[in-house]
Amino acid sequence: MPHSFHPHAPRIEPSAHPDDPHFVARMGWLRAAVMGANDGIVSVGALIVGVAAADPNPRAVMIAGSAGLVAGALSMAMGEYVSVSSQSDTERADILRERKALEEAPEQELHELAAIYEARGMSAATAMQAAREVSDHDALGAHVRDELGLSDASAANPLVAAFASALTFSLGAGLPLLTAMLVPGGAVILGVLVSVAIALAILGACGAWAGGAPLGPSILRVVVGGLLAMAVTALVGRIFGVSV
Repeated sequence: MPHSFHPHAPRIEPSAHPDDPHFVARMGWLRAAVMGANDGIVSVGALIVGVAAADPNPRAVMIAGSAGLVAGALSMAMGEYVSVSSQSDTERADILRERKALEEAPEQELHELAAIYEARGMSAATAMQAAREVSDHDALGAHVRDELGLSDASAANPLVAAFASALTFSLGAGLPLLTAMLVPGGAVILGVLVSVAIALAILGACGAWAGGAPLGPSILRVVVGGLLAMAVTALVGRIFGVSV
């Protein structure tokens, strides 16, 4: 097995037409980018709206928004780091178990691999031949790829994932915070709602474009979900009259 293998993500097969790659190859970074930006826009936007509904004082709004941006970015970074690290540890443990199984029962593992290929549509003879050939080339790599479903094609580094998550969250959170700084105090809620709706629509469109998905449903679910979260937060702030 090549020493460069570093599994962290679902298996993605090499494309037979690299000049026209499948959109699924983008899922790893696209999910993290969209999630981070969406969380930043919605959570800090909702926080600002909730605080403004309770106390429209510009200083209170800015303190809450700034604190939400910093706390959210750090939380996203730590969450992504822990999540990716835990996944990596689990996958590494599975690979070690597979390596041990290959050392102790290579013939049984060969038949397991053949059974996988046969379940995918190969004849029994072809499946066994394929299993022997890939095992002769790289037995552990074949089992890791075809039995465990792992590949380094979309592997994630915990530190890189943490940084990317914090960065996209901060960029998303910066928009409602900047809006709150620029609009007059009495128009903070409306201004933030409008800016967030526009940002979410753009985010949904970018996510759909990058993933090759239809624009309409992607934009709709992002915008509706975000505005609903902000509406609930504003309602809480208005009812209790406290910073939330």
